[in-house]
Order: sequence, then C-alpha cells, then structure tokens
Amino acid sequence: MTGQTGAGAEIVLRLDGITKRFGALTANDAISLTLRRGEVVALLGENGAGKTTLMNILFGHYVADEGGISVFGAPLPPGDPSAALRAGIGMVHQHFTLAEQMTVLENIILGTESLLAPRSATATARARILGLGRDFGLEVDPDATITALSVGERQRVEILKALYRDAHILILDEPTAVLTPRETEALFGTLKRLVAGGLSIIFISHKLHEVKAAAGRVVVLRGGRLAGERIAAEATEAELAELMVGSAVPVLEIEPASPGPVLLALDNVSARASRGSQRLVDASLALHAGEITGVAGVSGNGQSVLAGVIEGMVAPDAGRLVVADVPVEAWSPEIALRQGIGRIPEDRHATGMIADMSVTENVVSERYREPRFSRRGLMDWSAARRFAASLIAAYEVKCPSPDMRVRLLSGGNMQKLILGRALDGAPRIILANQPTRGLDVGAVAYVQARLLDARRRGAAILLISEDLDEVLSMADRVVVMSQGRLSRPVARGALSTAEIGAMMAGRNMGATPTGEMVHAA
Repeated sequence: MTGQTGAGAEIVLRLDGITKRFGALTANDAISLTLRRGEVVALLGENGAGKTTLMNILFGHYVADEGGISVFGAPLPPGDPSAALRAGIGMVHQHFTLAEQMTVLENIILGTESLLAPRSATATARARILGLGRDFGLEVDPDATITALSVGERQRVEILKALYRDAHILILDEPTAVLTPRETEALFGTLKRLVAGGLSIIFISHKLHEVKAAAGRVVVLRGGRLAGERIAAEATEAELAELMVGSAVPVLEIEPASPGPVLLALDNVSARASRGSQRLVDASLALHAGEITGVAGVSGNGQSVLAGVIEGMVAPDAGRLVVADVPVEAWSPEIALRQGIGRIPEDRHATGMIADMSVTENVVSERYREPRFSRRGLMDWSAARRFAASLIAAYEVKCPSPDMRVRLLSGGNMQKLILGRALDGAPRIILANQPTRGLDVGAVAYVQARLLDARRRGAAILLISEDLDEVLSMADRVVVMSQGRLSRPVARGALSTAEIGAMMAGRNMGATPTGEMVHAA
C-alpha cells in the first residue's frame, strides 16, 4: 500500500517481551514488535496463536505477566483501557459495536462528553464528523440511523469513532470479513489516505492476498510465540501460510462436478425470521447430488432465514420444500435430520455447541436417541464417549479428553467437532453455513477438503458464506442473495468478481428471482 514510511520513521508503538499465562497455558511467550508512524503491519496467526490475547493486553483488558508496552515513547499503564484510549489507540472490531437505533452522530460522540455538561455540542461534532469524512473518504450522513446504513457504511462509522477520539494507532480486526468487493476497494482507498496522514495501522486478517496488498510488514504468531516477520511485498502467500501453521498448507484440487439428481429444492419459498427483519422472498433453488451450490451475499440479507428453512428451524409462509422428489408436508429439525441433512450452523458458539457441556455431550446432542447411544431409554455413555473419541482422532481435534468442556477449545477445534458431527453417517444433503468463519488458513483448508470429500461421494452441499473468495473457489454453481432474494444460479467463473459484487449490493438482481424451479410430480 502506498504511503508506507521507511525504517527510519518514528516508532509509535512498542511491545517488549510480552508474556501472558493462563494456568499451565502460555498464551503469549516473550512477544516483541514495533509499529512506526504511517505504517501498516499485518498480524497473522492460527486460531489460538495468541493474537487476541496480545490485543487484549494492548487495550488493558488483560495484564501481562512479563514485559511492557510504550506508546510514543511513554509507558502504557497496564490493565487500564481508558489509558489506551487516551494514548491514541483505537480499534475496529470485526463485529461492529454500534447502537442500531441511534444516529451516526450519537454513536460517534457517545462517551466523549462529560455527563455534567449543560448541553451536547452537536453542531461542532457534526462539523468535525463531516470534515473527517471528506478528508479520509469516509462520508456518511451524521443524522442517519445505524439501521438505515449498509455494512460498508457501518464500518465507516466505526473508523470515524476512532478518528473522532484522536486515534493515532488503529487496529483493524478482520476489516473485510463482511464487505462486498467494491466496499473492500473503498476501504483500502481509505487506508491509503489514513497512512498518508501519519496514522499507523495493525491489520488483522486471514486473507493473505489482502494482507499483501495492505501491509508493509507482516508479523506472524504461532503457538503464542513470534514465528517470523516478513516484508509483505517480498513474501509469497504460501510462505506466510507455512509460517502460520508450521508446515506447508495443501492446495485444494477441485475436479469438475458430476451433478446427479435433485435431492432438495425450494419452490417459491417465502419466510421471515422470528426475530429481526431478515426474510426470504419467493426463493427457488435446487441442490443436486455431487454438487456444491454457493450462496454469496453481504451479512443480513436473508442467509440465516434460508438456512433456517432448510434445517427446519423456520417455517415457510409460502411455497414448498421438495426432498428427493417428495413435497414436504411437515418439517422440523428432527425431521430434517432423519431426512439425511447434516448441518454446520452459522455460529458455533451460539447455536453450534453448548460451551459448558462436554465434547461427548455436544457431539451426540443431535443423535442421542439413536440405538447406538440409547438402550431402553437410557444413555449409553460408554458408547457416546467412544464416538466422541473417534471424532477427535478422525478430525484431528486438539482435545485431551472427550470429557473436556467445549469452552476450553479453540474456535478451529470446535468447528472440526461440528464438522465431524455433521458428516457422521454420510448425510446426503449438507448445509454448510459459514463453515470457515474466523478460522486460520490451515483450519480453512481442512474444512474445505472434508466438504469436497462429501461432494465426491455424492452429497448435495449448500455453502453459505460471506467470504466471496471461498464461494468462488469452492462452489460449482453460485447464487447471490440480496434483500432476501436469490439470483439465477450461474456456473463457477461465469461472472466476474465485480459483477457478483454488484449483485451483492442489490444491483442487476432482476425484478423476480429466476432460480432453477423443480416441481415434484
């Protein structure tokens, strides 16, 4: 990215020998790094590598056991988030922290004014917000409510919040995870203007091509230690991936699909979520055996409702489901499981697993009534533990015991357990909803390889992902979802990334959905 400064620029942030232990676990082991004025440093690492712990120490949420931090040459008091803010450190989280019913202006100035002030200086604040927007390409209406904004505009508000508080160091956590390609380009344009103005940025991402495009230097953590540092322009993606995981990451080989019969179809289905405003509008879609159908779209455009209909959690208001040429008369999660649907839920923490239950209890939670786990109405816990142990071994889960509480596992290991549970018994239909969200490059490759194995044996797979690169690389056919509507399915490679990005933003979708219709006899 242009605007990078040389090695002689002022050091604005220094982490020196940071060590943090949680009992017997060393999350950060003597990590040192520097950040210079006008520089973008990318921070890479596997899930559980220590990135989050390091950022929590930087912001005062944790106190390091050893080492220290200085900002602009002055020591940063440990364990004091307000001190980090006063020192000029700001952070934009992957999941935005905005009050949706409040305006842009109200969100930005929230917490910046004294409660004893006789009145809020909104006119001055509005002028400053508009000025920051013009200066850095972050234009947004200060009087608009957050609910009326696109995802890209909400991210602008988060960055404006940090700039309004005079941030000189900005940490961006997975900043492109929920953006369209056009919004990503706009963000990178903003970053160029920010660093040209002297702002320093730590860029946390799993997308290696974006890291190379955005950063001047790349710092890689592995197992809580500093694994290496590279100049971004001189490092290959394969080299960075190997630094992250400690070994070469295999390249997926995706052979052409051989689609079979339709195993599940939606025929003009409309539905609405029980909470929130997400909906599905007149959607038609067919899932073929031996084929991956990918759904691309910005978060919040109805993907959760689509998944809910297929897994039996949301009842359609109109239209019908057809499973193996038989129209569905009754549908529920239990019936969906009996019909051979394996599900990888959208949120492994909220709906995928119960954190305070054991690995064994979680992996049999959808199958505890099966004869292999139940005898005369009583659970056979020995059989359940053997099953859990087999999944731990088969899916290379880093877990010492089937009795371990799930909350103690990393996100990647939780996802491997969910994957093993979903693929057990070779389901003929697989709902893979955000299957690699938040995973590092090694875990992503593992999950994707298992889905491709299921495709080869003839499973029909619906891949719902906010990662457009994942959809375009994995899916045999791609549909775009915008405002609850599905586009016409197209073969992989038939449309450019820009064309699909425009559809994700609601353009060129067509007046009515034209997905493949499948009518049962």
